[in-house]
Amino acid sequence: MMDMSFQMFSGRNYPLDQVLKTVAGAGYKYVEGYGGLDYASTDGGLGGLYGDLPGLKAKLDANGLTMPTAHVGLDLLEQPERALAINEALGTTVFMCPWLSPEQRPTDIAGWQAFGERLAKLSAPFTKAGITFGYHNHDFEFAMLPDGRYPMDVLLEAAPDIYTEADIAWIYRGKADAFAWLEKFGKRIVAVHVKDIAPAGENLDEDGWADVGYGTLPWKDLLNHVKAKTAARYFVAEHDNPNDLVRFATRSIATVNSFGV
Repeated sequence: MMDMSFQMFSGRNYPLDQVLKTVAGAGYKYVEGYGGLDYASTDGGLGGLYGDLPGLKAKLDANGLTMPTAHVGLDLLEQPERALAINEALGTTVFMCPWLSPEQRPTDIAGWQAFGERLAKLSAPFTKAGITFGYHNHDFEFAMLPDGRYPMDVLLEAAPDIYTEADIAWIYRGKADAFAWLEKFGKRIVAVHVKDIAPAGENLDEDGWADVGYGTLPWKDLLNHVKAKTAARYFVAEHDNPNDLVRFATRSIATVNSFGV
């Protein structure tokens, strides 16, 4: 049976204690954190899930969960001495830059190359600390560039020593060939997001996402492909806007377990 993780952003609208209890009860082994300075409190503490690291560690321990991977905002990554507090408190060993806000996104090949080079430089203190550093995609990194490459390709080629967490549903929303892309960069994919896309016109109150196995993506084939063609060690269930936390958490892990992959 595959050990599953749960992206805590999926539960951001629910009380933390309820989320952790639900996740542990459903059979997840890990959680994946999120946060950055844009979530930070006025007293200078870290934001998002990281606002109280000792308290979070205690809650994880109480529920038999660990946090091996984390989304860490670009603003926080640029202050590595603060970001490393997550590793020190929780033992987290994979940091992923989770996204770029619209005003930060490059608009051409040179811009994406420069952003890749920026990530390469940012990775240095984390790599030195034994942390795997990388970038997590959305759909905009798969808008074809004039030379036939994806922005995600340019980024990774400009930063040959960083890794990536493949959000496969976003790759589909970007209209790219997920199977081909996963194989192309397989050795650099250390984690994947496992989430689903609802049929067109459905689940509009959940931004068009679905519980894993209740949407349109061929997840059994995808997971077999990921295990055969990539270096992924972590499989993270995610739903960007679930209106029923328990339903999403329990149905999604049940679907993955039913595959026997």
